[in-house]
Amino acid sequence: MVPMPEPQTIAFQGSFGAYSDLACRTVFPDLVTLPCPSFEDTFAAVRDGLACLAMIPIENSVAGRVADIHHLLPTGGLHIVGEHFQRVNHHLLGLPGAKVGDLCRVRSHVQALDQCRGTLRRLGLAPVAHADTAGAAAEIAARGDPSEGAIASALAAEIYGLASLVAGIEDARHNTTRFLIMARDARPPDPSRTRTITSFIFRVRSVPAALFKALGGFATNGVNMTKLESYLIDGRFTAAQFYADIEGHPEDRPVRLALEELDFFAREVRILGVYPAHPFRFDEASAGDD
Repeated sequence: MVPMPEPQTIAFQGSFGAYSDLACRTVFPDLVTLPCPSFEDTFAAVRDGLACLAMIPIENSVAGRVADIHHLLPTGGLHIVGEHFQRVNHHLLGLPGAKVGDLCRVRSHVQALDQCRGTLRRLGLAPVAHADTAGAAAEIAARGDPSEGAIASALAAEIYGLASLVAGIEDARHNTTRFLIMARDARPPDPSRTRTITSFIFRVRSVPAALFKALGGFATNGVNMTKLESYLIDGRFTAAQFYADIEGHPEDRPVRLALEELDFFAREVRILGVYPAHPFRFDEASAGDD
């Protein structure tokens, strides 16, 4: 049997015009984007061969981590093969010909509304929560009510035939979402050719100083840990699982030694992905040094 070629498609959660859709088109302009109703469906699209990649948001510089993703990463059956940092530029959208003064209500995802609450308050607009930003734009276009607007991307405005009444209405200029690029098979890069991020999960025993001992190897071997988050599993308050990002490749001697020490003190250590570090990491670090 001749194997079928992988579809030139990338899956994302949401509707066409969502920020995840924008991230897909930014990183992979030659791929067709596939909207999915949930994150579970997005993972399944790649597992089932409907898409070759998935673009998954994991955290935002304003709103923090994206709910449910940390629980899906260990069980979704995919590998992290890349990352992307997408600047979020919110637009106040309305019907063509509408003016800001015509608006009374604005619909969008609750996080987008929260990220623009200063602007909404200043303009005297009532926020109305919607399931997602692009869906709100589609609804506004369908309803045809000039008193209602939406907060969404410029891409959503283009897709649904809306006008951008005000651009860049987010309160925080640094509003950025980090996405993980997922695939069925691991694609670890050559550590000699690119700076690398390794993501993994682990659990520790419920004993004093367990986390301190488990992470000690990263300090003694000079491995920089850029992210460490805990979340409850199995509904038990004593069973925390940790998600971590470190700089380096498991083939690097310091990383190998640190992971060996982690494995000695922790349980269920599992690497979720080894992938190239996005240049945004280093641009951000340089900006912070100014």
